Amino acid sequence: MTTPSISLPSSGALPATAPGWYWVVPRVAVALFLLAIATLVWWLHHTDLEEQRATMISDVLWMEQDLRFHLDRNAEQIAQLGREIADRRLGAHDIELRKRNLIANGHGLLGIGTLPAVAPDDRELAGPARLAAQLGRAVYLPPYRTADDDVQFDMVVPLGTGEGWMRASYSITQMLTRSVPWWFAERYKLDVIDNTEAVLASKSKVSVEHDGLSYALVFDPPGHGLRLRVTAYRSDTRLLPALLVVTIVGLALTMLWSLWALRRHLARRLAAEQALREEHTFRTAMENSLIIGLRARGLDGRITHVNPAFCRMVGWSADELMGMKAPMPYWAPEQAEQLHALHDGILSGDAMTHEAMELKFVRRNGERFDVLISEAPLVDTDGRQVGWMSSVLDITERKNAEALYRQQQEKLQFTGRLITMGEMASTLAHELNQPLSAISSYSTACLNMIEQGRGEVADLKEPLSRMNTQARRAGTIIRRVHEFVRRSEPKRVACSLNDIVEEAIGLIEADARKRDIRISCSLAGKLPQMMADRVMIEQVLLNLIRNGMDAMVDCADDRRRLLIQTSADTEGVQVAVRDSGSGIGADVADKLFAPFFTTKPDGMGMGLNICRSIVELHQGRLWFEAADGGGTVFILKLPAGA
Repeated sequence: MTTPSISLPSSGALPATAPGWYWVVPRVAVALFLLAIATLVWWLHHTDLEEQRATMISDVLWMEQDLRFHLDRNAEQIAQLGREIADRRLGAHDIELRKRNLIANGHGLLGIGTLPAVAPDDRELAGPARLAAQLGRAVYLPPYRTADDDVQFDMVVPLGTGEGWMRASYSITQMLTRSVPWWFAERYKLDVIDNTEAVLASKSKVSVEHDGLSYALVFDPPGHGLRLRVTAYRSDTRLLPALLVVTIVGLALTMLWSLWALRRHLARRLAAEQALREEHTFRTAMENSLIIGLRARGLDGRITHVNPAFCRMVGWSADELMGMKAPMPYWAPEQAEQLHALHDGILSGDAMTHEAMELKFVRRNGERFDVLISEAPLVDTDGRQVGWMSSVLDITERKNAEALYRQQQEKLQFTGRLITMGEMASTLAHELNQPLSAISSYSTACLNMIEQGRGEVADLKEPLSRMNTQARRAGTIIRRVHEFVRRSEPKRVACSLNDIVEEAIGLIEADARKRDIRISCSLAGKLPQMMADRVMIEQVLLNLIRNGMDAMVDCADDRRRLLIQTSADTEGVQVAVRDSGSGIGADVADKLFAPFFTTKPDGMGMGLNICRSIVELHQGRLWFEAADGGGTVFILKLPAGA
């Protein structure tokens, strides 16, 4: 086994899923219990509503009787007043006092008047007046609305002598205000409505929802389709029934919660066991498919776990590796002392474990290979460290690929230098032709002087000196070309950026003269030294200068000027190459450093890509900016350091 085994209980363990009938009985019991609880709550609520309705009907009947009592009493008192007026037993002053007293205590009575024995001309009043005379009691007229939007009704009472009638006017609003007691208004809203359900008058303290308890009965007197409608306020449920309902519901919810918690616990246990099985299977499959080796060690340094990838990597089986302590059989003998110290440092916690380490291991067959190891603490479920977990990656192929890549890059850079020299060959040949022609002329002159017998030392000194100067000039050109194109391993040495700029200008100034391009150079004094490969940096500068010259092909002669500036700051040294061309378009800017992208008809698209690779190899930066007044500035920045 390459992974720790997990033993699951074979007996007493719950099945992966519970059978379907397992939950039937609890579910039926819960359903019946909930039905019983719902029935009980409905019955209590229904009983409470019926009790409230009975109380409301009793209260509204009492209210109707109270209003009828006041109306009947007022009718009797008005009839008595009418008889006394007819018998002329009261003077005018006493009559007025009696009227005022009746109005003050009349519960909505607004005014009292007398009508003559002759039937009144008012048709609405004539009929009720005659009816009152025939019946010998009060008759009420239909309600009407006044100019100030008050609803009123009149009452006529016959005088016993047949000499006329007494007329009284009532305000329904004032009647309700005076007659409805406070306790009634606290419980209900009282409306007086007509046959069309229009509210004529109302008495309430708060607004009432329309879906509350309501009851209506005939309001007679005064009759004429008037009804009293009572609507109960929404009030808090009474304490005892509410407490009973809350208790029952609480017990039901507690039982349901207990059953749910039990079921949830059982479901979690089933899910945990299933997840454990799946996790174990998944982890085993994952470890078996990894190409990264995993190795676990205890705090004493013994190997406690390895995966198949690690076993394949070193050539020993898991059974052979389990329990091993340092020194390990896969340690390279030449690094045994270093590996032992690193091993002890990791176990003691002194060594840094957050960084990967490159080491060399040995397979069982003696083959050496490079590995990248990362260490991390191994903790248990309580968070305590119980050892160390290592991930081991075989990087032999990667290192070989990196070495091959470096070789290819060097070849590419060398090829780039050869291409640059090839493109400058005709110009360099012309540049060499001048000193060689001068040497030939001076040597011919010296020979002629000797043949003519004038070969004195003083006469030959000047032409020979000039021949030496021209030979040095030709030698300098050849040395620069040779140093630039010769193939050698990259070598970083302390060098001056100004010297490299001057060497590059010396190589390309002939080509610049041929193109009628003026190269202006502004070199900063006392630049710090930098660690760099002179030839590589010179290759970058030559490429940037030639690109700047190519960018000015279509410019006027007076604008063909290339400016090279060096400077230094806290980050290092830099050189800027500025041309006066048309600049770089936005559609080209993002692709300028991409391999095989070029804006030249005969270009390969590798120049700037190689330049950036060289600069990044030196931990520098290469970028470009738009120049003021037109053109482009390429900036090369390198870190300083001797």
